[in-house]
Amino acid sequence: MAKKDEGSRVRDALRFGGRLPDPGSAPVGPGKKAKALERLGSAGERLSSLQEALYAEGVGGGRRSVLLVLQGMDTSGKGGTVSHVLGLVNPMGVRYAAFKKPTAAERRHHYLWRIRKQLPAPGQIGVFDRSHYEDILVPRVSGLLTAAERRRRYAEITAFEAELAEAGTTVVKVFLHISPEEQLKRLKARLVTPGKRWKYNPGDLEARSHWPAYQEAYADIFEKTPHWYAVPADHKWYRNWAVAELLIETLADLEPRFPEPDYDVDAELAKLKGVGVSS
Repeated sequence: MAKKDEGSRVRDALRFGGRLPDPGSAPVGPGKKAKALERLGSAGERLSSLQEALYAEGVGGGRRSVLLVLQGMDTSGKGGTVSHVLGLVNPMGVRYAAFKKPTAAERRHHYLWRIRKQLPAPGQIGVFDRSHYEDILVPRVSGLLTAAERRRRYAEITAFEAELAEAGTTVVKVFLHISPEEQLKRLKARLVTPGKRWKYNPGDLEARSHWPAYQEAYADIFEKTPHWYAVPADHKWYRNWAVAELLIETLADLEPRFPEPDYDVDAELAKLKGVGVSS
């Protein structure tokens, strides 16, 4: 379990306060790859312990859960974060959803319809690889949303997240902040490395050509919707450590507890003493 006196050190340092950090910086924690990898290993033990307690609490009738929302430009590492951070815990307690362009069936519903279907159950850590914020970002950059429609969606999303909090879900919203220079390196790596070509999408270049518009759209989202964390993402090792620590601090604050058994422990131990194995 994380120590309570560590408080919200990483959350305080990475909480968005009006200005994004340098994408290649390390505002808090390890500044070198070797140290970050070492700390991620120990963080994995703490995260796994906390997640197990949350899952057990849910099995025992608790209603709390955590939802990690990952947003960022292409190649910022949303999928990599899921693999390296949530791969540290028991997959039974994780619910993962990646949101791509809405299907024809999904477009017939309100944009939050498909989001609600993927919410974590009590005891789970839910992970959104992209999220409901795509329904502001992409239409805005494409010129398909008026200012009035954006305001309505901001209000709807704020109300939706308040509803989640009331129902027992703690939402952790993370923007993985990558530089255009690092994105270019990663796009090239996907093309020149055969094992990475499946990750490449020619449409990524279209989004890259609108980089300033996306940055403006994100800035507006951070201003209009509360409680974002900005994680520098040029260094994958720092990104992974930082997101793991954000989850650890969040879970430690929740103090998930293993449920008390609904049976007499001593009586069951006594029974075991007299139970043999039949052939």
